[in-house]
Amino acid sequence: MSEVILNEENFKNEIANGVVLVDFFATWCGPCKMLAPVIEELATEFVGKAKIAKLDVDQAGHVAGEFGVQSIPTIIIFKDGQEVDRMIGFQGKEVLMDHINNALA
Repeated sequence: MSEVILNEENFKNEIANGVVLVDFFATWCGPCKMLAPVIEELATEFVGKAKIAKLDVDQAGHVAGEFGVQSIPTIIIFKDGQEVDRMIGFQGKEVLMDHINNALA
C-alpha cells in the first residue's frame, strides 16, 4: 500500500473523512525528495488508521494556493476535511508520526 496521489479533481473527496496527511511537494524539490521515502513508510504503517497522501503543487497549483502553501515541502494534516496541523520543511519520521497520532487521538 502506497500513498494516495491527490489532484485538483479528487482532493476534497480524499480529505473529507478521517485523518489525512497531505505532503505538498514538487518533483524538482530536494527536501521533498528526501521526504518521499518517509511518506511511503508512513503510508504503510498507518494503513487503516490514517490516509497518507501527496499533492504535486506544479500540477495542482489551485489547491496549493487555496491552502496558502508557499514553501515546499509543506505537510498539512486534515481531520474530516478540516486542517488541524501544518509543518513546513523536511520533517523526520518520528515527528510526523507524533503529529499523525495527535490528530488520531
